Amino acid sequence: MTIAAILKSKGNNVTDVAPDATIAEVTHTLAEHRIGAVVVTGLRGELLGILSERDIVRALATHGASTLDLHANELMTTHVTTATLATTAPEAMQMMSAGRFRHLPVLDQNRLVGLVSIGDVVKARMSAQDFEVDSLKAYVAGS
Repeated sequence: MTIAAILKSKGNNVTDVAPDATIAEVTHTLAEHRIGAVVVTGLRGELLGILSERDIVRALATHGASTLDLHANELMTTHVTTATLATTAPEAMQMMSAGRFRHLPVLDQNRLVGLVSIGDVVKARMSAQDFEVDSLKAYVAGS
């Protein structure tokens, strides 16, 4: 299963914020959409970085309440690992596990076209495995 198939099933809506959004605004966005990360995009929609709940919690531990006055571009991860539509679910899982992150932006010709979480990838893998098991059971029962 590819990232394209996962996005076809889940949709390709991406919640993004501007680099000058305050962390207070970002936390509101995360809570409103019930998500764990947002992408930070430039004026033309280009991917500048990603900002997660973990990034905010770490900053709170260091800076306290003043973290809420910081801007997204001050806390975001700028060296973002990305996937393409052709990336497979196992490849995506390996990238996320190796990098110890849970959200993977998806680019197509350097354009942001989606975002998948580890939950999306695990769900897709489980569905594919369920299908395979059911197919094997049907094959054995038919023999």
